[in-house]
Amino acid sequence: MTALLHVEKVGKRFGGFVALQDIDLEVQPGERLGLIGPNGSGKSTLVNCICGTLRNEQGSVSFGGAAMDGLTAHQRTRLGLARSFQLPRPFGSLTLAENLRIPILYAVNARGERTLSGAAIDARCLELLGQVGLADKARQMPRDLTQIEMRKLELARAMAADPKLLISDEAMAGLSHAEVDEILALLIRLNGQGVTVIMIEHIMRAVMAFSQRLAVLVAGRKIADGDPKAVVREPEVVRAYLGE
Repeated sequence: MTALLHVEKVGKRFGGFVALQDIDLEVQPGERLGLIGPNGSGKSTLVNCICGTLRNEQGSVSFGGAAMDGLTAHQRTRLGLARSFQLPRPFGSLTLAENLRIPILYAVNARGERTLSGAAIDARCLELLGQVGLADKARQMPRDLTQIEMRKLELARAMAADPKLLISDEAMAGLSHAEVDEILALLIRLNGQGVTVIMIEHIMRAVMAFSQRLAVLVAGRKIADGDPKAVVREPEVVRAYLGE
């Protein structure tokens, strides 16, 4: 099977600081990959290089068999690569439904494979909000939402781009046990609909419940990649991430 995402020997520096070194990573279509590592390990830098927010000085990133090096973040989104952010950043002056119209208009329609307009866009916005349990709040403003509702809106905004691959960046941070379970169930449900998902998370019970495969970054290097139960038992992972 051809990998959906292929990262080869990616390196990134900030001046004299090496943030990423020779990162190799493949993600297969339909896979659920957990990406973990302590703070400062390079997870966000890697995601930014994949999504086009940062440019890697070394190595290459390909998606769906096509090289993405040199493409901007919005160009990569139009190819089917979307992400959600730990700190949601919706358009505060727009309703929830209007927030979802933006990626539909500028990612899905701009892709040219199909064009939604008028009632079809409205229906798609309500469908996406329904998937995350926010359909009854479609006309409300983001400021009216609770913390978990903001996280759900952030995931809905990412899904509105109709991605092949969704990168969920710490969508569960700061949530209660029950709220973590809600987001976990939502991500698994999205994956069941055919969306490949990379989940970056510090909550290990959620990572282990979600991941079919687990990759670990420490100090800008990938130190482990494989079956989650085996990975968390590896001595280097125990020392660097889970503690002695």
